[in-house]
Amino acid sequence: VVSTQSTFFFKQWYQRRVLFFLSSGINAEYGSTLLYTNKFECVGREMADDRITQRLTPKDQTLAEAYDIPANFLEIDILNPETHGIGNKRYTDYEVRLKTNLPIFRIQECTVRRRYSDFEWLRGELEKESKIIVPALPGKALKRMLPFRGDDGIFEEEFIEERRQGIESFINKIAGHPLAQNEKCLHIFLTEAIIDKNYVPGKLRN
Repeated sequence: VVSTQSTFFFKQWYQRRVLFFLSSGINAEYGSTLLYTNKFECVGREMADDRITQRLTPKDQTLAEAYDIPANFLEIDILNPETHGIGNKRYTDYEVRLKTNLPIFRIQECTVRRRYSDFEWLRGELEKESKIIVPALPGKALKRMLPFRGDDGIFEEEFIEERRQGIESFINKIAGHPLAQNEKCLHIFLTEAIIDKNYVPGKLRN
């Protein structure tokens, strides 16, 4: 019969040995770990050395693969702003350049020109017809439209560039949303030379 005191001292000795093995890394070199029950029965457990985490070797990539067209891509650039007209008939429009290989887009490369008001139209249509949260457009800058200003107001190059960046961010967020990609208004906006605002709203399918 093993005394209670012997059991206590053995447990303390065993705990110290386990801590020693763990701290020194010696246990990683053994083929098995010994587990002791309260009755000092020894049970063997094989260590899974092959499960030790190993560094993965990166797959070699050819130059062609590195620069190849990605499997799915959608690029929309807003560029080449131009100001037209005179007096209170002046306005600025922007080139909207689409390039994609997504099957939902029947026309995969296209360039159209759009005014700020066209972006407002698109946003309004999406708010009515889609179930997405439509991001905001850059503001209308009403103060810049006041008469008797000392500068060119909304036709200043700095402001036009700031607006260009804002609407580019807006259209890319919209076009990148899977639900918005099914909306007819988005496809009209991106691919039709003239927006038909009397179109019949609806969804597109692949």
